[in-house]
Amino acid sequence: MGGGNSSSRSFLMTKVKRIDATDKALEVIDQLRNRYGPLMFHQSGGCCDGSQPMCFEDGEFKTGESDVLLGRIDGCPFYMSRDQFEYWKHTHLTLDVTPGRGSSFSLEIPLGIRFIIRSRLFTEEELDHLNQEVV
Repeated sequence: MGGGNSSSRSFLMTKVKRIDATDKALEVIDQLRNRYGPLMFHQSGGCCDGSQPMCFEDGEFKTGESDVLLGRIDGCPFYMSRDQFEYWKHTHLTLDVTPGRGSSFSLEIPLGIRFIIRSRLFTEEELDHLNQEVV
């Protein structure tokens, strides 16, 4: 059994992601996708509202060379500016929702909720197995 755990653990460690989502966030994504179609996210780096995840119809927020693709949440691409990524590159992000109205153009705002990011530092082991490729 010990060998199996080590093997399973190694397999899991190759699957380390930079971005994930809570079940509640996934429910909201499904609700928004049913209403608007394909979605995308961009982690804003705004000064007034702070840094918050913004949800748009896919393609409604123009990304470019200054943005990196952190991963996908339930099929939705999640981007962040390259400069901001430099500060967050050692951090695992989890998309969540909270009651309250953010002051942005994010699609969830009319629902009386807003997306938020919960973060934690990657462990050394996770960093060793993290997919370092960011687009």
